[in-house]
Amino acid sequence: MIKKTNTLKLTVSALLTAIAIVIPMVMPVRILIEPASFTLASHVPIFLAMFFSPGIAVAVSIGSAVGFLLASFPIVIVLRALSHVVFAYIGAKILYNRREEILSSPAKSTAFSFGIGILHGGAEMLIVSLFFFGIFPGTAYTEGFFYVVFLLVGVGTIVHSMVDFLLAQFIWKSMGDRVLNLSKKIQK
Repeated sequence: MIKKTNTLKLTVSALLTAIAIVIPMVMPVRILIEPASFTLASHVPIFLAMFFSPGIAVAVSIGSAVGFLLASFPIVIVLRALSHVVFAYIGAKILYNRREEILSSPAKSTAFSFGIGILHGGAEMLIVSLFFFGIFPGTAYTEGFFYVVFLLVGVGTIVHSMVDFLLAQFIWKSMGDRVLNLSKKIQK
């Protein structure tokens, strides 16, 4: 049973990581206002991974950052993508025992999505702040701190995160009992 479970975890991790790597490379809907970028569905594999387990969520988050790196995004955006490990791990830990309760209630799933969006946006704001204040040589931004960090990155990330969570939730629910049974096997 242990070997079968490990194979399932590896397979799900690999598939979602592959999708997370490819999305930034091929997604046609992309808004880039550096240091902010919004690539449609870029968080969907991470959210789907969160529905399975914290380990899978972390692996897929790292894979997503690799995808942004391979797609030649600026380093600030790659590091923002790497910060997804924080919200993915915490969100997956919350969902681990309460997934069905949270996802079956529109109010609870919206509250969860908003809370994760705030954590997500906060981590990305921290990364951009390091660049804004020139902690990395040659990378200081000249636009206003409030505009760049709070509006573009903070609020923009919360909205983008919530949209992608909604997409992931729709995909998860549309897969039905098969994916639910698979996730229960992985969580054992």
